[in-house]
Amino acid sequence: MQKLKFILSGGGTGGHIYPAIAIANELKLRFPDCEILFVGASDKMEMQKVPQAGYPIKGLWIAGIQRKITLDNILFPVKLLDSLLKSRTIIKKFKPNVVIGTGGFASGPLLKMAGIANIPTVIQEQNSFPGITNKWLSKNASKICVAYENLEQFFPKDKIVVTGNPVRQDLMDISQKRDSGQEFYKLDKNKKTVLILGGSLGARRINQLIAKELVNFKAQNVQLLWQCGKLYHDEYAHFNQEHVQVLSFIERMDLAYAAADVIISRAGASSVSELCLVAKPTLFIPSPNVAEDHQTKNAQAIANKNGALLMKESELDTQFANTINLLLNDVELQKSLSENMLKLAKPNATKDIVDEIVKLIKK
Repeated sequence: MQKLKFILSGGGTGGHIYPAIAIANELKLRFPDCEILFVGASDKMEMQKVPQAGYPIKGLWIAGIQRKITLDNILFPVKLLDSLLKSRTIIKKFKPNVVIGTGGFASGPLLKMAGIANIPTVIQEQNSFPGITNKWLSKNASKICVAYENLEQFFPKDKIVVTGNPVRQDLMDISQKRDSGQEFYKLDKNKKTVLILGGSLGARRINQLIAKELVNFKAQNVQLLWQCGKLYHDEYAHFNQEHVQVLSFIERMDLAYAAADVIISRAGASSVSELCLVAKPTLFIPSPNVAEDHQTKNAQAIANKNGALLMKESELDTQFANTINLLLNDVELQKSLSENMLKLAKPNATKDIVDEIVKLIKK
């Protein structure tokens, strides 16, 4: 049998990159001889993260449309044409069996050109409200793997498969890693640990909130693992102290999750899927600055099943202190949130997505 080849594209944020890497790892597990190539946006974080995961990547000169008039917007048609032509060249040269897109602007031109070349394509949509790129591609996609029910209003019904979102395999056994996590992050085993996640780039409003609440956290005798994001690290690094670790990015997410007792997080789709598997008491603070308010919808899907607490940014000043104190001290609440959240986990999502990819390989 000829060597199988797959192209994956997803990027801009960790929420698009890590699902693509998880799918690539599962493909490699099933087909050790297969060739895998990533395609991303040449100035985005995938250009670092994908090679770190052990895969080659090619960059496209592409960016999204901004909401105000910018040079990027004026150049968008030129960038799109350039990316379509470069995608066609990559596909012609690499000759993939299947092309997989996990969202982000680079996946648009690539999957469009793969469709034109009659190569099977799979879209993996992480959110409860699809992004513009995936909606644009859905008509010509072979299969659309989704994490939420009721997406027929956006995608052709006969192409949808509910699989859940891919999550990192190292999260499958975090209950065994608590001691390792506490040692790795040099945490005091006699204190509770609050893990704060603002997404890979960071969240200004959450950072402002945590800075303001440090006195309260100290009074509660808890320690913080505070991922403030690379955009904000210089601004918040001075808060590093004995019970507070300010981190730009968390490389060992498995150990951070394992060490945490309570988690405060944005509600990007990949984070929500990971947190369901991790099943620690969680307070979601969705970003209001995303398309169609999809983070609130992601978090609401969990909160509606009593799997997590949800707080809007507009409620933080009046309600956060009482809510976090309750979450830290109410053992019954912690237990019920964790149990309900675990019921919503889809641990086989990556395998189920790869099953769909394998079905499309032309014999």
